[in-house]
Amino acid sequence: MSLTIEAPSAPRRPAAVVRSYFALTKPRVIELLLVTTIPAMLLAARGFPPLWQIACTLAGGTLAAGSANALNCYVDADIDKLMKRTKARPLARHDVSPRNALIFGVVLGIAAFAFLWMTVGLLPAIFAVATILFYIFVYTLILKRRTAQNIVWGGAAGCMPVVIGWSAITGGVAWPAFVLFGIVFFWTPPHTWALAIKFKDDYARAGVPMLPVVATLEQVVKQMVIYTWLTVVCSLLLFPVTSWIYPAVAGLAGLWFAIAAHRLRAKIKRGENANTMRFFHLSNSYLSVVFFGLAVDAVVALPVLGWPF
Repeated sequence: MSLTIEAPSAPRRPAAVVRSYFALTKPRVIELLLVTTIPAMLLAARGFPPLWQIACTLAGGTLAAGSANALNCYVDADIDKLMKRTKARPLARHDVSPRNALIFGVVLGIAAFAFLWMTVGLLPAIFAVATILFYIFVYTLILKRRTAQNIVWGGAAGCMPVVIGWSAITGGVAWPAFVLFGIVFFWTPPHTWALAIKFKDDYARAGVPMLPVVATLEQVVKQMVIYTWLTVVCSLLLFPVTSWIYPAVAGLAGLWFAIAAHRLRAKIKRGENANTMRFFHLSNSYLSVVFFGLAVDAVVALPVLGWPF
């Protein structure tokens, strides 16, 4: 009888460890923070606020988003291992221990609260922590594995950067901030379902009842069209606080977005092979164009025209 002695694994290089922890924060998801927060701050300031204010808000928001994403990885480690799309995440690959991921996420959240409070105010800091708690306890732990409407309501966490940005400038929240919240809120379901259609087998394998798993493709695309129109209509509600530039950009971009959704549905109804990932990427472009138009309007038009609100 012989004993096989396994050689101890070589210690990982510091750079590899850093990359693993960085991956826990899902940096690509944090891009939404930049796309939506800065224009919201520009509109709130009716121009260009101090750069330090923008930088501090983005830094604190990045810490908060990183905290939420790291804690999400901790909670979802079991299903991440089952899905092809997520099996390369650090916890699924055992690059980071669950305990360390939990500590890392909590520390980032505490740092986000402290940093935002010290730099831009208590209200943005409270909103940031509330977003983390909502994303983990409401979306990840309750909604995600229990209802096909998970992303509809759980997506509210991704809408909070605009509210955080607005409150960092004004110290409060006004109705345009809620409209901005609504744009991202209604945009999230069609954007996410387009991706979920491609990976529905992954979600089914992991037991996550995303809408494409529990409904027919035609039913899913019908819902995507409805939410697309809700997004477009909501985006136009900002016209009382902008010049003509933003409504023109939002209107044209919205028409483009809606036509793409209807074309996708038409292909599905005809039984054709529709590329939902094309719509997924188009939805990213749509949101970027709308918020870029808002930024231009706030910086260029409002200071000149003096549009009141």
